[in-house]
Amino acid sequence: MKTDITQVMVDEHKLILRMITLVEKNTELMEQGGFRDWQFYLDAVEFIRNYADRFHHAKEEDLLFSALVANGMPAKQSPIEAMLMEHDQGRSFVRNMEEAAQKALSGEIGQIPGIAENAKGYAALLRGHIDKEDKILYPLAERVLPEEGRDLLVAAYAEVGERMSGLEERYRERVERYERQLAA
Repeated sequence: MKTDITQVMVDEHKLILRMITLVEKNTELMEQGGFRDWQFYLDAVEFIRNYADRFHHAKEEDLLFSALVANGMPAKQSPIEAMLMEHDQGRSFVRNMEEAAQKALSGEIGQIPGIAENAKGYAALLRGHIDKEDKILYPLAERVLPEEGRDLLVAAYAEVGERMSGLEERYRERVERYERQLAA
C-alpha cells in the first residue's frame, strides 16, 4: 500500500474551513450591524498568514508541488500554476482585509464595505481552492507520485510541523474560542 501523502493536507484544510466559516458568519453579522469585533478580523488574518500560508501552503508550495514537478507535471499552464495564482489572490484579499480592519480598529469609520468585500472574496476563493485541491489535485498526486520518495515527503511535512511546534494547537484553540463566541 502506498504511503498517503495528502491526508495531512486534507486534515489541515478542515481547520482552515472552520476559520473561513467564522469569517463568513461574522461578516454577515457585521453587515447586519450586529458584529463590531475588528480584532477578530486581525486574528483571522494572523491565522491565515501563519497557519494557512506559512504552515499549510509552505508544505504545498515547497514540498508537494515541487515533488509533482519533479515527477513530470509542468510548472506552467498546469494545476500547480493555477493553485499558486490562487494563493497569491488570497494573499491580496488578506492584505486588504487587514488594512480595513486596522483602520476600523483605530476608529476610522466607513471600513465595513472593505472588510466585507475582502473577507467574502477570500472565503469564496478559498472554498473553491480547497475543493479543487481535495477533489482533483491531491487525488492526482496520490496517483502520479511514485512510492519511492513518499516517505521523504511525509518526513519533510513533519519537519515543517516541528519547526512550527505548537502552531496547529494554538490556532485550533483560537478557532474553537471564536466558535464558542459565535454560538453564545
